[in-house]
Order: sequence, then structure tokens, then C-alpha cells
Amino acid sequence: MSRGFTKDKTLSSIFHIEMVKDKTAEEIKQIWQQYFAAKDTVYAIIPKEKFDLIWNRAQSCPTFLCALPRGEGYEFFVGQWTGTELHFTALINIQTRGEAAASQLILYHYPELKEEKGIVLMTAEMDSTFLNVAEAQCIANQVQLFYATDRKETYGLVETFNFRPNEFKYMSVIAELEQSGLGAELKCSQNQDKT
Repeated sequence: MSRGFTKDKTLSSIFHIEMVKDKTAEEIKQIWQQYFAAKDTVYAIIPKEKFDLIWNRAQSCPTFLCALPRGEGYEFFVGQWTGTELHFTALINIQTRGEAAASQLILYHYPELKEEKGIVLMTAEMDSTFLNVAEAQCIANQVQLFYATDRKETYGLVETFNFRPNEFKYMSVIAELEQSGLGAELKCSQNQDKT
């Protein structure tokens, strides 16, 4: 576990589950959004069907690569599922530090309300010396892009990365990200910061 991250972070450490048992999914969604709106972090409410698809795919393909727009290029981050946590580390850190490479972003998924309310709550912790909230959001959005897609070619990149790494093309991740438009807003804000 990385320095600065919460070990064994549970939903009950953030949220009084008993107090929302009688609430609708929509009311819980509003409470979750209000709670995190003022915090400098990434959060989401994931519909059960989408989370089930992501989760089932993560069981067979627990590792993947995301591309983060940086300056004139991209930095790659490797995502590794550990239970319902998804840990991201810059590829360069893994290449230089190996197993000792620390997580720079952790997405925590809480399926406790999935069956009863049809939602999975998600929040994140990040190392702000490496990532800002917009960058962390871009990485988090790529989980949905690659794991919850209906496009066979897009999820095929995840399968290739896990099962046939020698055939994996890094540029395919960038092409998919650019086609989706997910990184465009981040690139725009980075370009504005230069002026």
C-alpha cells in the first residue's frame, strides 16, 4: 500500500449505510454527490449493470493501461485490480521501481448497495504530487471506456494487454482515447495553462 492512502477503506468509514437503507437510489446518489462536491477528488455512482460488466471483465483481465494527456504527449498509467480497488501507477515507475512502485491513484468501489439499490458507489484517493483531480478523472473515465464498452475492438485492447502482451500496441490506447474525446478537455486546459 502506498504512503498517504487509507488501508482497508470501507464504505462505512465514509457513509452511514444504515441511515440510507430507506432512501431511494436517486436520494443516495444526491447525498453522495453533495458529500463529494466540495472535496478535491474523483467520485461516481455506477449503475449495477455497468459495474457488473466492468467487474466480470476485471476478473479475467485485472490489468490494463491508460493514457493520460501530458504536455505534447501522453503518460501511461497501469491499472491493477485488487478486490474492488483499482490501483494506478505510472508505467515509468513500474519500469524503474518494479514491485516497489507506489500507487498514485486508487479507485475504491463499494458494491454494498448494488443488489438492493442497483448502484455501486465509487471514490478515489490520489497522490497530488503526481496527479490533479482532472487527470485522475480522465484515468477513472478510461475504466468505463475500456471495461464497460459495447465495442468489441475497444475491450479487445484490454484482452490483448492481459493475454497477448507481445501483440499489444500502446498507440491503440491513445487512438481509442482520442476517438472517445475523453482526453480532449484535459489537453485544452493544459494548453491554456501555457498561455
